[in-house]
Amino acid sequence: METMQVDTELNENVDSLYPIQVLVDELRLEDVQLRLKAIRQLSTIAIGLGQERTRNELIPFLTDVIYEEDEVLIVLAEQFGNFTQYIGGPEFVHCLLPPLVKYANTEETAVREKAIESLRKLAPLHSEAALEEHYIPMILQLCKGDWFTSKCSACGLIDAAYARASQTRKIELRTAFEKLCADDTPMVRRTAATKLGYFVKVLEPEFKTEMLKIFERLAEDDQDSVRLKVVEASAAIIILFISDPELSHVKKIIKNLVGDKSWRVRVNAADKISEIQEAFGTLISADEIVSWYTNLLMDPEPEVRDASTKKLIAVCSALPVESREKLIVEQIMPVVKELPFDANLHVKIALADVIMGIAPLLGEQNTITYLLPLFLMLLRDDTPEARLNIISSLDKMNGVISREEFINSVLPVIVELCEDASWRVRLAIVEYMPMFANEFGQEFFDERLLKLCLTCFEDSVFAIREASTNILKQLTAKFGIEWCLTKVFPGLKCLSDSPNYLRRLTCLFCLSALVEVIDKESILREFVPILTKLAEDSIPNVRFNVAKNFIKIGKFLELRQHQEIILPILDKLITDQDFDVRFFSEEAKAALSL
Repeated sequence: METMQVDTELNENVDSLYPIQVLVDELRLEDVQLRLKAIRQLSTIAIGLGQERTRNELIPFLTDVIYEEDEVLIVLAEQFGNFTQYIGGPEFVHCLLPPLVKYANTEETAVREKAIESLRKLAPLHSEAALEEHYIPMILQLCKGDWFTSKCSACGLIDAAYARASQTRKIELRTAFEKLCADDTPMVRRTAATKLGYFVKVLEPEFKTEMLKIFERLAEDDQDSVRLKVVEASAAIIILFISDPELSHVKKIIKNLVGDKSWRVRVNAADKISEIQEAFGTLISADEIVSWYTNLLMDPEPEVRDASTKKLIAVCSALPVESREKLIVEQIMPVVKELPFDANLHVKIALADVIMGIAPLLGEQNTITYLLPLFLMLLRDDTPEARLNIISSLDKMNGVISREEFINSVLPVIVELCEDASWRVRLAIVEYMPMFANEFGQEFFDERLLKLCLTCFEDSVFAIREASTNILKQLTAKFGIEWCLTKVFPGLKCLSDSPNYLRRLTCLFCLSALVEVIDKESILREFVPILTKLAEDSIPNVRFNVAKNFIKIGKFLELRQHQEIILPILDKLITDQDFDVRFFSEEAKAALSL
C-alpha cells in the first residue's frame, strides 16, 4: 500500500514536469520554425503549469535560455507583453520584466522595438508601489548601461512611467532623460530626439525651460541624423510654449531646422510642416509659414520638393480663411506653376496627386486661371504615373468648374487618353465613365463618350475589358434596358461574331454582367441566341463560359424554360471532348435541376 502511494506521487511529479521538458526539447531543436511554433504555444504550457510554476520555473527558464535567431526573440518579446494573465495578474507583472530587459539590450533593432512595446504595455499594469520598486529602477538601470542598446531602449520607456512616478522618481527620470539627450553616442541622442515629443506631453509645465534647452541643443547637434529626428518633436514643443514668451525662441529654432544645411533634415521638416503650422495656429503669421513652405517647394534637393509638394493641400487648407485665397494665388501658385517642369519625376507625380485638391479653396475663376492649365499640362505629361494621378482627381473638379468649361477644356484631353500607351491610364478613364454619365446625362454620353466606352471592350488588356463589363451594367441601370438594347447590344453581337476569341469571351462576360439588370423577355430574345451560337465555338474557354452564363441566366428563368431551352444545350456540352467544358456544364446542369 505504501509502495503504491510512492509510485503515484512519483508519476504525478513526472507528469507535472512533462510540459517544461517538452518545451525545453522543442526550444532546443535546430529548426527555427519548430522553435517558433513552440514559443507560440507558451500560453498553453503556462496554463498547464499553473500561475505559480509559470512565475517560478517557466519565466526564469526563458530568461536564461540563449537564442541567436532574431525571429525567435521577436516572438518571445511579443508573447511576454500579453502574458500577465498566466502569471497571476497585475500583482506579479514585475516578474515579466527580466526577460524583456534582456531583449531590450539586444543589438537587433526589431527585437528591441518589440521588447519596448511589450514593456510599455506592462507599465499601466504596475501598481504605484510596483512602479517605484520594479519598473522605474529597471528604466534607470537601462539608462546606465555600457552599450548604446540599453540606453536607446530606456529612451522609449521614460514617458510610460513618468506620469505616475513619485516626485523623487520624477527628478531621477528627468535627469536620466537629459543625460540621454547629451550622450556621447549619436544613436542614443537620435533615439532621445525621437522620443522628446512623447516625453514633453507628460511633463509638468514648470520644467519646460529645461526641455527648451534640450530641444535647442538637439536641434544644433552636429549629427544630421539627430537633427532630423528632433523635427518630429517640434509640434509638441510648440504646444508646450503656446502661451509663453519663449515661443519666439522656439520659432527661431524651428525656422533653422526648416532651412537646415542637411537635405535630410529639410525633408523631415517638409513632411512635418503642416503639423508645425497647426501647432502654431494664429501665433505665427500666415506670411511667415507660407515663406517657410515655399522655400521648401523651391529647395534644390528633389526629395525635399517631393515631400513639400505632398503637403500642398494640408498647408493651404490651414491658412486663415480671410486671406487664404490671396496667399495661395500671390505666394504659393507662382512657385507651384514651375513644378510641372521639374526634372524629377517624383515631384511631378506628387503634384498631379494634389493639385486639384486646392480647387475648392480657390473657387471657379481662380481654378480656371491658375489650376486648369497645370491640370491639362500634367494630363499630357510624359510620366504615366502623373497622368494617372491627375485622372484619379477628376472628381475633385465637380462643382468647382462649369460643365461648359469641362467639356471645352478637359474632355478633349480625356478622349485622347482613352488611347494612352499606359493601360493603367486607360483603365482609370474607363472607371470614370459612370461619373461622366451622371454629370452630363444620356444624350451627351451617347454623342461623345459611348463610342469610346464600346471601344474598351476590344482593349488588349483584360483588366480594362473586365472593368468595361462592370461599368456597362452600371450604365444600363442608369439609362435603362431600352438604351442598352438599342445602343450597346449591336456592338455585343459584333463581338460574338469576332474572329478573335478574346472578344467573344468579352461578349460572354458582358452578358453575364447584364443579366442582373435586363428583363426576362430580353434575356430570352437577345441573350439565349448568342449563347446557343457560342456553345458551338471552337475554343473550349468560350464553350465553358457559355455553361457558366447559363447558371446566372437560369436564376431569372422558369423551370419550363430550363428544360426546353437550356438543358438541351448543356446535355450536348456535357459530352464535349474538353474536360473543363464537361465540368462546368455538369455544374450548370446540377444547379439548374435543383
